[in-house]
Amino acid sequence: MPFEIESVHLDEIKVIVPRTFPDQRGFFMESYRKDAFAALGIPYEFVQDNHSRSVRGVVRGLHFQWDRPLAKLMRVTVGSVFLVAVDIRKGSPTLGQWYGCEVSDENKRMIWAPPGFARGFCVLSDVAELQYKCTALYNPKGEGGIRWDDPAIGVEWPTDQPILSEKDAKAPLLEEWLQTEAADVLAYGRDPLAETRYSA
Repeated sequence: MPFEIESVHLDEIKVIVPRTFPDQRGFFMESYRKDAFAALGIPYEFVQDNHSRSVRGVVRGLHFQWDRPLAKLMRVTVGSVFLVAVDIRKGSPTLGQWYGCEVSDENKRMIWAPPGFARGFCVLSDVAELQYKCTALYNPKGEGGIRWDDPAIGVEWPTDQPILSEKDAKAPLLEEWLQTEAADVLAYGRDPLAETRYSA
């Protein structure tokens, strides 16, 4: 098997490690394979790949998409980040809880986070490049955010003076998101990815 699940958190977040083949020239690995991911319990189609580059101390997030809900498979190809996923599903037994871990070009971890989780990261290295596969196309009218330092969530970020976009700095609190009609789309128990499954 070219991939293995290292750990599972909040019942949904999967930390995946690929099998690598290093030698004196460098290394080779498969970063995604449809049948192998289906065997890991991730039988979904990916329709968009994104790539971001950030400098040390940047915090991006916490982001999600509720109109065309999407899951993400995230990995770091340059540098190191502290990657976070927060359960924002109304009615979830782990609502407001978070999981975070270091993901880097060295440990080659990948994080799978389904809809209903807001994601974000903090850059630990001088620069970092994050690449992620998405199960839905980006829809600016359906994107949402939760404030990075929402005290009700209490993410233990590795910085207290992050470099933020204006949009992220002004994002609403989790409680404010839960009071919107859009929150019902990502409510616990729903399967917003049902139409993106495939048969392996």
